[in-house]
Amino acid sequence: MLKKFRPALWPTVITLPLLALLIVLGTWQVMRLGWKRDLISTTESQLKVPPAELPAFGVDPEQFNYRPVTVRGTFHHDKEIYLIAHTKRGEFGYHVITPLERTDGGFVLVNRGWVPTLGRDPLTRLEGQLTGVQGVRGISRKPWRQGSFVPDNDPAKNVWFYGDLAGMAAHWGLDVAPVFVEADTTANPGGWPKGGQTKLKFTNNHLQYAVTWYSLALVLLVIYLLYHRREGRL
Repeated sequence: MLKKFRPALWPTVITLPLLALLIVLGTWQVMRLGWKRDLISTTESQLKVPPAELPAFGVDPEQFNYRPVTVRGTFHHDKEIYLIAHTKRGEFGYHVITPLERTDGGFVLVNRGWVPTLGRDPLTRLEGQLTGVQGVRGISRKPWRQGSFVPDNDPAKNVWFYGDLAGMAAHWGLDVAPVFVEADTTANPGGWPKGGQTKLKFTNNHLQYAVTWYSLALVLLVIYLLYHRREGRL
């Protein structure tokens, strides 16, 4: 017959907050799992939509996020914007974002692709500085916020760490569409910038994380009960 459970003060004071924290962390990962699955599903659906011309007005960034689009206009290479980026191999460089003056009016910021650090200087890639009216095919992307460990953008040096579209537009005093257009893999003369930089694969480890946190909570609870059993309180 089991004895009446008499929890010890300090083991209980230490265990209960930790147990609650582990359960909260596990539950948060379950919520993140649902969010990530929705994101992946929505992105895959958007990418299947046939390419269409980006409207001149009334673009909803949420509805157009990851949608294939086309746009025509003239690049303003003297107003390039440099977004810190690196390749899958870890090589640092920049995404070259260039204002495109549209033939149907207004501007849109086009991510023309990646260049290595030395390629930031436009003089090193003059062949790729396309002139005249150009047609661009790519993926429409909404702006994104600064992450927890992402440095602040530095407009004074024209160095950017995250997609602050409004800040980039203000840097050059332009009225732009509320989305970026990330150019596809069509090669630029001279090879730079290298387009097709849209991230289409998302890591989804939230289920593993949730299982880990819940498992740690279970282990902590078992240790707590075994301690009290050894002490004759259970």
